Amino acid sequence: MRLLLATDAWQPQVNGVVRTLTTVVGELHDMGHEVEVISPADYPTVPLPSYPEIRIAVWMRGLAERIDAFDPDAIHISTEGPIGSKVRRYCLRRGYDFTTGFHTRFPEYLHERIPVPLSWSYPLMWRFHAAAVRTLVPTRSLKTELEARGFEHMVVWGRGVDTALFHAGLREEAESADLERPIMLNVGRVAVEKNLEAFLALNVPGTRVVVGDGPALKMLREKYPDVVYAGMKHGAELAHYYAQADVFVFPSLTDTFGLVMLEALACGTPVAAFPVTGPLDVLQAGVTGVMDDNLAAAIAQALELDRAVCADNARRFSWKHIALQLLQAFTPVNSDKRQAMTEAKWVNQDIPA
Repeated sequence: MRLLLATDAWQPQVNGVVRTLTTVVGELHDMGHEVEVISPADYPTVPLPSYPEIRIAVWMRGLAERIDAFDPDAIHISTEGPIGSKVRRYCLRRGYDFTTGFHTRFPEYLHERIPVPLSWSYPLMWRFHAAAVRTLVPTRSLKTELEARGFEHMVVWGRGVDTALFHAGLREEAESADLERPIMLNVGRVAVEKNLEAFLALNVPGTRVVVGDGPALKMLREKYPDVVYAGMKHGAELAHYYAQADVFVFPSLTDTFGLVMLEALACGTPVAAFPVTGPLDVLQAGVTGVMDDNLAAAIAQALELDRAVCADNARRFSWKHIALQLLQAFTPVNSDKRQAMTEAKWVNQDIPA
């Protein structure tokens, strides 16, 4: 099949959305599908206001001609930014069916920076996704939440983890640099919407380690100088940070999933989090993590969990299965493409709710 993916989130950005999309595209290629990715890498870009690390595409000249030339069987619009919006307009003008993805709580992220009421921004998000045949969301709890806001035609498209890279065997190899234990780790974008201060301000014994970069890093370094700021890490080096940690702390209240929790669990590291969307869907309470409104209490209890059980649980999240879920959710752009879709064995399978 010829599959077109439109996304404003792509390399060199480092976040869960990009890791998900790049990994799934690789899985689809391995299955023999042809995937065309339209991303900011293809066009001139400008820094996103208040977040210069993220660049957004401008002057997307020739985009319609590019899509016409590729002649896709299905189109998936992964983000609501400039590229996603332009491909959406293309589909509407052509009368093409398409699917969308709701990966990020942009209304909440915007509200953290500019006091725009959620009652203004969520209707704009609803309008964007309402034209799609299906909207893919990462968790059941987010699906329920968006349904309460009037969103329709949603299916759950989960997330996976690379257990060849992230695994419990790394624990014996991991270097702790003589850090005081317990080692409490957070990995991710260092930004205000990640609620990192709820973690860093805790008066708990041990060492707090933050892996990642972002616009709030300078402020946090100055305010919490006793924290170890390791910077951006990738691949095997990142996996060793997960493995050396005694607990992974996930203080975010706005993430739609939290792929980093799966990576930590795959390395055998239990998770402490608030009881919100993301942790509620990923964690087995009292088994792979502890969720509590008192984050310090969650950390203390998570330290008692069995690391082997955490690692075993993470093995259930296969990227190949996630890629098949995406294929099931795709819809042909028009009736002429329907035959190619129906001949594929996965189309007649049930789409997970």
